[in-house]
Amino acid sequence: MRVVIAGAGLAGLSCAKYLVDAGFTPIVLERRDVLGGKIAAWKDEDGDWYETGLHIFFGAYPNMLQLFKELGIEERLQWKEHSMIFNQPEKPGTYSRFDFPDIPAPINGVMAILRNNDMLTWPEKILFGIGLIPAMIKGQSYVEEMDRYSFSEWLQKHNIPKRVEKEVFIAMSKALNFINPDEISATILLTALNRFLQEKNGSKMAFLDGSPTERLCEPLVDYITSKGGEVRLNAPLKEILLNHDGTVQSFIIRGVDGAADEILTADLYVSAMPVDPLKVMLPKPWREMDFFKKLEGLEGVPVINLHLWFDRKLTEIDHLLFSRSPLLSVYADMSNTCKEYANPDRSMLELVLAPAKDWITKSDPEIIAATMAELEKLFPQHFTGDNPAKLLKYHVVKTPRSVYKATPGRQACRPDQKTPIANFYLAGDYTMQRYLGSMEGAVLSGKQAASVIAQDYSPKTSTSSIAGEATLV
Repeated sequence: MRVVIAGAGLAGLSCAKYLVDAGFTPIVLERRDVLGGKIAAWKDEDGDWYETGLHIFFGAYPNMLQLFKELGIEERLQWKEHSMIFNQPEKPGTYSRFDFPDIPAPINGVMAILRNNDMLTWPEKILFGIGLIPAMIKGQSYVEEMDRYSFSEWLQKHNIPKRVEKEVFIAMSKALNFINPDEISATILLTALNRFLQEKNGSKMAFLDGSPTERLCEPLVDYITSKGGEVRLNAPLKEILLNHDGTVQSFIIRGVDGAADEILTADLYVSAMPVDPLKVMLPKPWREMDFFKKLEGLEGVPVINLHLWFDRKLTEIDHLLFSRSPLLSVYADMSNTCKEYANPDRSMLELVLAPAKDWITKSDPEIIAATMAELEKLFPQHFTGDNPAKLLKYHVVKTPRSVYKATPGRQACRPDQKTPIANFYLAGDYTMQRYLGSMEGAVLSGKQAASVIAQDYSPKTSTSSIAGEATLV
């Protein structure tokens, strides 16, 4: 059976991958000339890569890690020491670490917290630990219930001091959803904390050894096409045509560069687009259905990714860093962390500016000027004196609508992969799966969509394997 998938991000490509494994023939359509969606990357005129985001792979990403294994590219993940490193704004140029010892969970996580005396006092650690007990004991059901609260409200509810939020969770909140703790749903941070504390290597991080487009998306395309599938770039979805019974008749693909529009028909159809363009593309009859109406409660959050090349090394740290800056979220010196970007003499900082709602419309020079002012605080030794570090070039990548904005109450707005339309399915990190808006969530959503399709329209090839994997996780 032919399955047309709109969107060649991780959700669409993983859906196609698991569909070809189950005996289907997927045709993936991407409106742009680059793969990856929210993990897309480009090369500039100097041959340097710049990306849509700073992409970190966690040990608590079982579906992503399984995907790497199935593609035979596990060695492309560059694992870092098991630690979380925070800047100390009150001591510019210094860092505070949560180092996880090589012992079982959750003891390793508890030890990491207890041994850090820079950021939290002992009474704060104890109160925070007591607050986490219900999440650890009751598990995901409790975590889902907490979607009625912001994380700030959850901390207050458990009498956890405000300073805990300021010292640790502003940085983590911005890293997870690009917004602050007073906006983000408690479910988001509790989900992450549960995974980090209950899995020994859950919080261990890896960087890809090159650009996501080249090192992850292209192997996915090779796999899909080698098994009879197809991936088409520059193929934007223009309209979804319906049959009289409300099912999908075909996709109209907008012609580019003067070409005529194309009508593409298949047995089944999948939207792997982000939620914002999907809402625009929904046929009018569907918009009156309760299933699709709840999508109005979801919208993407703005984010800005920055790449700055300097004339010297600013740091030797080979890891992700939490800036604890009011402007910046997380950053890394990619010349240290990524094989493809390695440079022993110069730094290339990749930084996430968040929250970005007040910056998304500002000019690139304004954004870079504000970023440089923050970097002077993070690296004072390199931006003072007679010979300060020089910015050689930069790229600013704006995403006005990224992952869905995970404010309280959004869980009820997230749809299943199976829709009321018999031949139409959804994939995307905004759809309901346990990993929220993330690379892991995108891969899992694609896998779940493929599993549902396989159960509904099983071809000759056995689908028990894919269904089992999607159910287990």
